[in-house]
Amino acid sequence: MAVAWIGNRETLVERACEQAAMLLQSSRCPVFSFDTDIHGTRAAIALAERVGAAYDHVDGAALARETALFTDKGAMTVSPGEVRRRADLVAIVGELPAAHHGFVAELADSIPDLSAKNAREFFLIGPEGTEAPSFLGSRKAPMLSCEGAGVGAALAALRAQCAGRRVSKPVSNFDAFKTALADARFPVFLFSGHGADGLALEILQGLIADINRKSRASALHLPASESGWGGALASTWMTGFPPRTGFARGFPEFDPWRFDVARAIAAGEADLHLWISAKAAGGPGKTDGVAVIALTKTAMPIADADVTIAIGEAGVDHDAVVYSGRTGSLAAVEAGEASDLPSAAAVIRQIADHFPAEAALPC
Repeated sequence: MAVAWIGNRETLVERACEQAAMLLQSSRCPVFSFDTDIHGTRAAIALAERVGAAYDHVDGAALARETALFTDKGAMTVSPGEVRRRADLVAIVGELPAAHHGFVAELADSIPDLSAKNAREFFLIGPEGTEAPSFLGSRKAPMLSCEGAGVGAALAALRAQCAGRRVSKPVSNFDAFKTALADARFPVFLFSGHGADGLALEILQGLIADINRKSRASALHLPASESGWGGALASTWMTGFPPRTGFARGFPEFDPWRFDVARAIAAGEADLHLWISAKAAGGPGKTDGVAVIALTKTAMPIADADVTIAIGEAGVDHDAVVYSGRTGSLAAVEAGEASDLPSAAAVIRQIADHFPAEAALPC
């Protein structure tokens, strides 16, 4: 089975890696997009440093909203385990990614064992007319919404009403929420950059801060992408910054606008795009004047890619270290269906081997 291509021509992985290295060496403004495990992320960032590239997550917009909350504003958060044991009121803010539905279903089917109430109440915060998600089962979850408004406006009105201020459009089911909040020992708000924009996340933290002036409350961050958040953590410990960081001047610089890879490609600022993802199908797409190197799980060359190399999926084709939303930490996972496909980190190392001798890449 072919696993590497230069254009549409089958080739050896070694030859494809050599061609990829030649493209990277000749590039004047390379950009990387990746969605991979911790080892793959570390190798990609080390290669970006070597070639002076900027890097971002494949789903950069959602991850950027989440990192901006922590880098610009700060947040009060707790661990998933603490939510399981203590949260007697759970408010779900906006739509949560499918990867976290199972965790919330567990909350719905259990009771907190460190709470005086031994019961858990649920509320939904979002646009009017939103139906209760199926993963809550038969649990009742009143909707906190404002007529014709989105998540951010509903949160703003909820914060205002909790502070006793007047609002033009009241929040539905506010009295029930106010009563439950007064009785709760440990209310927790579940949020993600997937279902709420940056302003909504900032308003949420303001609401939590207001509640903490008289009692206590916190939030649980359920990342829009678990691999993306793992990549953000790896990037931070390697460079001091989360993704949307670049090495154009020989040292890491963080700029969420300038190093937005999708924006840079659309604006014609990049001449090479290294795209790494074993999950996303179809590849990064082609832009005139931009060479494409695609590392993905595929049985055929990616359309319009200059180089395509098949890689395995972390935790499926090979063992991996990934971020786990259920534990709020990194976790080792064994290959579910081990195959001969190389990992992203292994292929990146092979590409780097064709560069002049320097410090070895990690992993």
